[in-house]
Amino acid sequence: MTCYDAGKFDVAVIGAGHAGIEAALAAARLGCRTIIFTISLDAIGNMPCNPNIGGTAKGHLVRELDALGGEMAKAADATMLQSRMLNLGKGPAVHSLRLQCDRVRYHMYMKEALEKEPLLTVKQAEIVSVEKNEAGEIAAVVTAMGARYETGAVILATGTFLAGKIFVGEYSEYSGPDGMHPSLGLSDSLRALGVELRRFKTGTPARVHRRSIDYSRFELQPGDEPPIPASFSTDPSTLKNVLPCYIGFTNGTTHEVIKENIGRSPLYGGVIEGIGPRYCPSIEDKVMRFSDKPRHQFFIEPMGEHTEEMYLQGLSSSLPEEVQTALYRSIDGLEKVEIMRTAYAIEYDCIDPTVLRPTLEFKDIPNLYGAGQFNGTSGYEEAAVQGFVAGVNAAHKLLGKPPFLTDRSTSYIGTLIDDLVTKGCLDPYRMMTSRSEYRLLLRQDNADVRLMPEGYRLGLIPKEQYDRFLREQEQKEAEKCRLSRLTLPESEELNDYLLSVGSSPLSRGVRAEELLRRPGVTYAGLAAFDPDRPALGAHVAEQVEIELKYEGYIRKQEAQVKEMRRLEAMALPEDMNYNEIRGLRLEAIEKLGRIRPASIGQASRISGVSPADISVLIIALQGRGAPTGGRVH
Repeated sequence: MTCYDAGKFDVAVIGAGHAGIEAALAAARLGCRTIIFTISLDAIGNMPCNPNIGGTAKGHLVRELDALGGEMAKAADATMLQSRMLNLGKGPAVHSLRLQCDRVRYHMYMKEALEKEPLLTVKQAEIVSVEKNEAGEIAAVVTAMGARYETGAVILATGTFLAGKIFVGEYSEYSGPDGMHPSLGLSDSLRALGVELRRFKTGTPARVHRRSIDYSRFELQPGDEPPIPASFSTDPSTLKNVLPCYIGFTNGTTHEVIKENIGRSPLYGGVIEGIGPRYCPSIEDKVMRFSDKPRHQFFIEPMGEHTEEMYLQGLSSSLPEEVQTALYRSIDGLEKVEIMRTAYAIEYDCIDPTVLRPTLEFKDIPNLYGAGQFNGTSGYEEAAVQGFVAGVNAAHKLLGKPPFLTDRSTSYIGTLIDDLVTKGCLDPYRMMTSRSEYRLLLRQDNADVRLMPEGYRLGLIPKEQYDRFLREQEQKEAEKCRLSRLTLPESEELNDYLLSVGSSPLSRGVRAEELLRRPGVTYAGLAAFDPDRPALGAHVAEQVEIELKYEGYIRKQEAQVKEMRRLEAMALPEDMNYNEIRGLRLEAIEKLGRIRPASIGQASRISGVSPADISVLIIALQGRGAPTGGRVH
C-alpha cells in the first residue's frame, strides 16, 4: 500500500473510548499537539455495556480522576438519570457513588469535549500500523486508507475492537461492540513490534423494550435524594433524578432453560478462546457455577431519557438468540419481553500488563503506551484512569517533565496500576475496595484532599476550583478544632437522641468530638445541641465527621503507609542481574527479571517473591551502596 504524509503530531491516541478520551484530553491540555483516532465518530465515549458511571470501588476511581482534572465525572453529572450511593450500611471506606447516565447524551458530551479542545484533532480512521524509527522509538501511525501521521508517542486504547469477535450461540463474526467493524490489521503490526498479545472476553446483556415489561412484578429502586454529584466542581442543586431502576430475580424455570441449552453456549462449547471476567460472569456461567442458588438478582435500568431501550444488568449471555428469548421470558414480569438488541460475548486482543512501566509505557518500546482493556482490565472507570495516566506521562516525557506517578497509599489509581504492572492479571481486572490495604485512607469523600493539589500542580485543575478547595479545607480544620474544644452539657433532649441511636446516655458534659466517635452518633444528629455550629457544605461536613470518628484507625493506616514508603524508597537498578544474586529462589529470579521492579516495595508485591527473597535483595542492594531514594541507574 502506498502511504502519504497526513500530518505531524506529538501524541497519537488509538481509540476514543473511555481510556482514549482521557488520554487525549490530558495530553492536549498539557500542551501537546494530539490526534485521537476512532473507527467511528459515533463510537466516541460509547457505553457498549451498562450506561452507568461509578459503583463499588469504581466510584472512588471516578472521584480521583476528577480531583486530578479528568473529564469522566463531569460528563456523568451532565448526563445523569439517577444517583445512588452504594454500601451506606457499611463504613465510609466502601461508600461508592453510582450514576445511571443517558447513553446517547454521554457520547455527545464527550464528543463535543474532544472537538472543542484547542490542541486536539479528532479523526475517524482505522489505524493498521504503528511504526518505529531506526532508534527503536515510535515514529508514526498509518491508517487503512494509507494516511501516515508522524508522532512522538502512541497510546493504545483499543478497548474490545482489537481483533474483536462476537459470539451468539453457534453464530460468530469478527466485529466490534454494537455491530461496528473491528480493528483487524493492527494486531499483526503490534506483533511485528514485539508486542505479545493474548485473548480476553467480555459480554453484555440484551436490551429490551420498555413497554414489554410488567413493572408491577419488580421492586422499585429510586435514586437518592438529594442526588450527590460525581464531580467536585458540580453544584449539587443542578442535579435531578429522572428515571428509576428496578430489581428482579431469575427462577428455577430460567435455570432449567439454561441447563438444557448449555451445550449451545460458545463459552461451554469451547468455541471462545478468551478468558472472561471473574467478577461479572454471564447468567449461564452463574447458573452453572452456583447451582445451589435458587435465584440470581438482576436490575432493569434505563438506557436514556428519550429511548424505550432498557438494560438487563446481571443477565449477560452468549446463548443462541431463541434461547435468550426463552430464558428472559421465563422470568416473572418479562413473560412478554421484546428483545431489541441480542446479548453477545466479545473476544479481543490485549496484553499482559507486566510488560509496562508504572507510567504505562512499554518497557522495551520507548514512547508506546497502553491503557484500558488493552491492558487487561474491565470497566469504563478502570479504563479512564489508565488513559489519564498514560496521557499525562506521554506528554511529560515529550515535554521533558518528570513522570506522573501515584502509589498504593495515595489512590486507587495507584493501586490499580501497581497491581497491573507488578502482579499482572489472568482474567479481566476489576477494581474492588478489597484490593487496597489502605482503603480507610482512600475514601471517595477525600479524593480531593489526596489528589487535587497534584491535579493543580499538573495544570489540569483551574485556580478558581483549587482556591475553593483550599477554603473548604480551612473550614474543615477549623470545625474539627472547634469540636475538640466544645463540651456538650448533659440534657434530657441529648440523652433521648443518644438512646434513639443505640448509645448510652450522659451523666455529665462530654466533648463533642468524643461524642461523635460513638457508633450511631452523627454530625448532623448533634446539630440540635450545637447552636453555634457554622454553616458548612455537605462535603465539608462529611469529611469532618469521618476524620474525627475514625481518627484512631486512620493513624494506624498512616503508620503502615510510612513503612511501605520506606521500602518504596529503596530503589532497584533497572539493569540489575538477578541471576548473580546468591540466595534468591529460581521463581523469584524469573519473576524479578521479567517484571524488573522499580523498588524493594514493588518487588515485595510480586507473586512468587517471598519475604526471604526480599531480605536477600535488601542485603544485595546495601552491598552495592545504592541510594535509598529515586531510581538507581
